Amino acid sequence: MANIYEDILNHLAEDQAVSLETVIAGESGEIRGGLRRRLTEVVPVEDAHGRRFARVTAERAEDGTLTVREPVLPQERLIVLGGGHIALPVCQFGAACGFQVCVVDDRPDFANRRRFPEAAQVLCESFENGIRRLKITPFDYVVVITRGHRHDADCLRALLPGTMPAYLGMIGSRRRTRGLLEMLKEEGFDEERLASICTPIGLNIGAVTPGEIAVSILSEVISYKRLPEHGDPKRFCNDSDVELSTLRYLAENRDPKAIVTVIETKGSTPRGTGAKMAVSPLGQVTGSIGGGCSEAAVIQDAVRIIGTGRYKIVDIDLTGEVAESDGMVCGGTMKVLVEDAAE
Repeated sequence: MANIYEDILNHLAEDQAVSLETVIAGESGEIRGGLRRRLTEVVPVEDAHGRRFARVTAERAEDGTLTVREPVLPQERLIVLGGGHIALPVCQFGAACGFQVCVVDDRPDFANRRRFPEAAQVLCESFENGIRRLKITPFDYVVVITRGHRHDADCLRALLPGTMPAYLGMIGSRRRTRGLLEMLKEEGFDEERLASICTPIGLNIGAVTPGEIAVSILSEVISYKRLPEHGDPKRFCNDSDVELSTLRYLAENRDPKAIVTVIETKGSTPRGTGAKMAVSPLGQVTGSIGGGCSEAAVIQDAVRIIGTGRYKIVDIDLTGEVAESDGMVCGGTMKVLVEDAAE
């Protein structure tokens, strides 16, 4: 029998963002009648400057019910066009940052899984064919770091007419990239799209080595993911701390467990709203809400609730002496929803 997390993954497989809406009747109670769930469209939250975020929200109504909305965006792919020396740390660091990394190169020695073990996909194809196969979406981040000017141009010719990714960056000197963009402009490519390309690629941190250049590239990519002042002003940025690996576990695992979800934070906390973890009857954890005392404080509550058919909202205070004695640098508070998920 499908659960709601399977439904979420089905939406994500179709490149559809979705929001998990949970209406909570009170601070604790029976799940049957006390928690109501459905999937809805993501409604971005605007800040005072009109910047739009996909953010977990918790709103309390006059009757005391609490409505929590958890936006979930499709897996963000980092598409690396070119498998040379800079691509190695870009792939490694990108995977560590949670991106699904895809590498494309037309040379068998440079496009293979032994060279890129962290990549989710490695295509040994012409760049044009690789881009066509990958089917670029607005949730993709594309890094053009091929071995030469001609291949860069081939990549851009394949990318620019289609769906624009959230980020498109191209390596090269200012003079070389300016000449390439002028050539593509003369070929009739859209000037606004050409102007949106980040080139020279990466934040200017004085990077020299391949690893340093990769750090500068990933820093710029993350800024486009998290900061709405970058990129298309109509899109919204991901401000949720949900991890797709945890959602997959909840969709696939049928063992008795409890689910812990961060629904509200104040001050400095180890994880943000949307962070989830599953807790087994033995206290084993999948996912994380921050480790240390933030998790230890709630794991026993989670173990005790398994099999009861109940839920409760727990306050975790990281401002006091316990947090300090555990070496925590956080000084905020968290509200977490703890619920029985035994099937």
